[in-house]
Amino acid sequence: MTERVVVIGAGFAGVAVAKGLGAAGVPVTLVDKQNYHLFQPLLYQVATAALSPADIAEPVRRMLRRHPSVDVVLGEASGIDVGAQRVTLGDGKVLTYDRLVLATGATHAYFGHDDWARFAPSLKSIADARAIRSRLLTAFEEAEMIDDPAARKRLMTFVVIGGGPTGVELAGAIAELARYTLTKDFHRVGFKEVNVLLLEAGPRILTAFPEKLADYAVRKLAALGVTVRVNGAVGAITKDGVQVGDEIIPASVAIWAAGVKASPLGALLGVATDKAGRVMVNRDLSVPGLANVYVLGDTALVRDASGNQLAGLAQVAKQEGQYLGRALAKSIREGKASPDFVFRNRGNAAIVGRHSAIFDFGWSRLSGPLAWFLWAFIHIYLLTGFEHRLLVAIQWLWRYLSYDHGARLIVEPERT
Repeated sequence: MTERVVVIGAGFAGVAVAKGLGAAGVPVTLVDKQNYHLFQPLLYQVATAALSPADIAEPVRRMLRRHPSVDVVLGEASGIDVGAQRVTLGDGKVLTYDRLVLATGATHAYFGHDDWARFAPSLKSIADARAIRSRLLTAFEEAEMIDDPAARKRLMTFVVIGGGPTGVELAGAIAELARYTLTKDFHRVGFKEVNVLLLEAGPRILTAFPEKLADYAVRKLAALGVTVRVNGAVGAITKDGVQVGDEIIPASVAIWAAGVKASPLGALLGVATDKAGRVMVNRDLSVPGLANVYVLGDTALVRDASGNQLAGLAQVAKQEGQYLGRALAKSIREGKASPDFVFRNRGNAAIVGRHSAIFDFGWSRLSGPLAWFLWAFIHIYLLTGFEHRLLVAIQWLWRYLSYDHGARLIVEPERT
């Protein structure tokens, strides 16, 4: 009897596993609470009105239609019984498995201040991106209609908390949206009134990059009008602004990009996790002490041959998924033992703004227009499907030529 594999999570890792097993004809059940796969590296462009959600999301069934052995189940896992080899879904449905793959990604972490989420949304989903976009655009609408200088200043102050790649890309994109698009649409709000502030609790931004590239990013952000403040740990966030030390910064929009934690589903396995909730796995991505259970992507703590922890990047998750799909297929079909997973670094990148990006390959570093072009090319290539690649490429070209953002819709703005 052929073994059945249950894969939970349709992110980069989960989809790659399902494709690999499906190509080998192995029966697979892929479970996700959404019916689409989200290209998260470009989610910030939805939040800043550069792209629409449909530009970076692809139906999971469409992605896997070539693999008849793969079943897709729309649902959310609520329980895992590793002894009985069963997964319970939120609607009570039970799935049995011979092998289980957990790839449910990560969510935002507010370091014990979950109440801040109400005032400073993070960026992990389409709903998050739409909420941020609505808040940004609503701030301009309200500023256009008032005369009080203090109120206008608060409305035109946007704070991004966290100096990692997501925070840097968000801050730069917000500044460009204000400079090149919104201040042309609004008659009473000028770009000089816009204040974009990037806060980092540590001594510098982009700690995963060499200091030289981080310094370049700071200069380019400053040229866009972004103020970068380091050693600025946030003490409180309210509807009126952000507190840093003894200073209260009045702001209409705050965005949280300071921390993530693994999906809580990993804890249901009953095994050791790190402080961020990531499951510690073997080099073949199996879980120590559990038979036929594998964890990968942002839910797993994976180390390379030198003992270094692999970063929570899309390329890491995708390579892990491709590896596990092939390895499990050979194990199931041919009884072959799985080799250790080997990560091949394709480079770490962050876009800062128009014509500005940084790229770290380890053995080589790039910054400026060439890095920006390479970033754009790679992200278009990695998008799922020719249609998305073509549409995004056309929109980016038009935005480059016209300095315009087209997806400026306020959808159900939140009231706080």
